[in-house]
Amino acid sequence: MSEEQFYDFCKTNPDLRIERNAGGEIIVMPPAFSDAGNRNGRVFGQLYIWSEADGTGEAFDSSSGFTLSNSATRSPDAAWISSNRWNRLKPEEQASFAPIAPDFIVELRSSSDTLTNLQEKMAEYAANDVRLGLLIDRKNRQVHIYRPEQRPKILDNPELVNCEPEMPLFELKMAKIW
Repeated sequence: MSEEQFYDFCKTNPDLRIERNAGGEIIVMPPAFSDAGNRNGRVFGQLYIWSEADGTGEAFDSSSGFTLSNSATRSPDAAWISSNRWNRLKPEEQASFAPIAPDFIVELRSSSDTLTNLQEKMAEYAANDVRLGLLIDRKNRQVHIYRPEQRPKILDNPELVNCEPEMPLFELKMAKIW
């Protein structure tokens, strides 16, 4: 689907969780299971509280879609964009699938996700200007950290994930996410 067709498809099907890859292929995802939604809420809650205290950007939940520079439209489980970059977008761009890569994203692996698919998605984010990405793999109690032009770093069973320097003073507390 083209970008316009995808936008119309999403407006016609507001209850579906939909992404579009760089080739225009549509990916329909099942709703999150209750447990995954609860854990995702805990991730977003921590990000939101930090974002409000920090005051330099905007936090987005899992219902937000962004159009990356490779034309993929992705909806990470949590995202953050600096106000400086967000405010450069036109109001109509902000009201759609904003044509911007978040500065920071989190993907939380649910029971319906394969690790390989999420790793590919994370590599796509890093290749499309996301400065910091966290893939939380609850099944293996690992956090994969993605940055552009770097190999992913894997943390085994961390208590905290320090997100500096991209997110000053933001540490994701893992106890209630595991």
